[in-house]
Amino acid sequence: MGFFKKLRDKVKAPDVNMELKPSKYCYVLGENLNATLTISSREDFDSTEVRCEIACVERAKVLSWQYEPAIRRNVLKEVQESRVLFTAKPVLAGAAHFINGENRSFPLSINIPAGGRPTYQAVERGVTWTVKGVIAVDGRPDATSHELEIQVVQPTAQPVIAGQPIVKEVVREVVKIPCRYCATLFDQLETTCPTCGAKRTA
Repeated sequence: MGFFKKLRDKVKAPDVNMELKPSKYCYVLGENLNATLTISSREDFDSTEVRCEIACVERAKVLSWQYEPAIRRNVLKEVQESRVLFTAKPVLAGAAHFINGENRSFPLSINIPAGGRPTYQAVERGVTWTVKGVIAVDGRPDATSHELEIQVVQPTAQPVIAGQPIVKEVVREVVKIPCRYCATLFDQLETTCPTCGAKRTA
């Protein structure tokens, strides 16, 4: 039995349920992505680390020369190409031993670079942000959570003059009226004179 278990373990990831819950699904460039990775183990195993993986990938349709074996020459084809614009793999925990039936939660916080690219989707081109949890295990495939797609948007721009943001000042007009008895000027919204205490008559 031990031999078959070792053989199975070499091709099978640890039997765990992993759930990644972000605090929200839309973020602004420069903001921190906060989430919790919950792991429920259904077997005993040792891990080398628990980490999170976030990536920003740009995909685009381009024309490229491709060899066509049937006609034995290169032809121009439309192909899908992708490139990684940003990636990070912050470690949430080092080497650990998991026990069957055990539940663990790991908080995480990842900064989305202010100079990154916002989410963009079109027919010919697109930019996507994805995040997932990973348990790394020596000699076995890694266990991973479902890959979540998040929306990343540009921050709202503030009007700037000479390098300083414009601050709008709200001015409220205050009308004052004289007291009929002592002639003190007071706010027309007041019901009594602050000096003599007489009630406003107008």
